[in-house]
Order: sequence, then structure tokens, then C-alpha cells
Amino acid sequence: MQNSNEVAPSDRFIQETGLAADLAALVEPVLDSLGFRLVRVEVSGRDGKTVQIMAERPDGSMTIDDCEAVSKAVSPILDVQDIVSDSYRLEISSPGIDRPLVRPSDFVDWAGSEAKIELKAPIEGRKRFRGRLEGFENGEVLIEADLGEAGHKVIGLAMALIAGARLVLTDELIREALTRAKAKGKEQLGDGVEADPDELKTDDVEGL
Repeated sequence: MQNSNEVAPSDRFIQETGLAADLAALVEPVLDSLGFRLVRVEVSGRDGKTVQIMAERPDGSMTIDDCEAVSKAVSPILDVQDIVSDSYRLEISSPGIDRPLVRPSDFVDWAGSEAKIELKAPIEGRKRFRGRLEGFENGEVLIEADLGEAGHKVIGLAMALIAGARLVLTDELIREALTRAKAKGKEQLGDGVEADPDELKTDDVEGL
């Protein structure tokens, strides 16, 4: 039986799809070479088209200088490869306090915190679950969720069935995040927060 603490921190199981998946495949080796790990790539329509790359160091930290280094490394590659056909805005950020959960180790590290999980297909007519994380075992995320008439129960959700998961922003989570940041002695950035808009965002980048 696999212990909930015995997970590989480098494994990233919840994958992007479509254009975001293509971008992730392109930038992940670059981030690895710089000592960062990719958390998520998201392409959205706000402010025209925004390509958001979420990254962090293995210890979960991400400073202003780190964001700048990632931006300078990936911007030229995205321009040359021309995967995004339209003009776009590049945004580099840390996962933020209410971070996405993408690796088995994420569900272990944040056990005890409240999270929201959405499945690719419904289980007994239900696709969304919210509750307290209880870790990760045997390929399943453990979460204590409100099951209605059945009450609160710890259930296992297969990692392969999860479309997305993230922490819920609560007072307890904020206190925990601040405690962890203080312990590391590094400033943590929130979701979408960048060092310098002129340095960390590539505005109106035209396809070559």
C-alpha cells in the first residue's frame, strides 16, 4: 500500500489541454533548466488574449526576481515558435495562496486545507466536490466532502479523473500561507502579481 507521504514531488498529473498543453510542453523544459517547476499554463480572453504561466521553485517559493527571470527566458522562445497566432499578453506569476493543485505532493503538502475539485466526468451524478484534503493514497486524492444525506465522509477521487483542483481562500489558509512564507524567509507573490509590468508582461506580442 502506498503511503500518502510517498509521492514524487516532480510528477505533474493534471495536464493542460489544447493550446495551453502545447505551450506547457514548450516552456516546461526551460523552467526545469532554470530550477523552477511549471504549475500551470492558462490561456484566457481577458485583456485581449493572456497567456499566464504559473511557476514556482521546488520549495514553493517564487520571488519578484524569479518571475522576471522566467519572463526573460520564455518570451523569446514563445516568439520564435509562434504557437500563439494572435497578439497576446504574457503574464508570469506564482500559484498564489489559493493555488491550483496539480501534483500528488500538492494534496499531501496541503492536507488539512479546504479545496475544490472538479472531475472530468460525474460520479453518481456529481462532478464538483469541496472539503478538507486528507492526503493522497493509491492514485487517489482523499477529501472529506459533504455528501448530502450521507453526511461528511472521506472519499477517494482518482487522479486521472480530476479536471482541476485548487485551494479555497479562507482565513485559515491565509494564516497558513503566511506562516510558511515567513518560515522560508522569502516574499510570496499572489496569483497574477508581478514584479514590474514593463518587465514581466509582454504586451501585444505579434505572431512572426
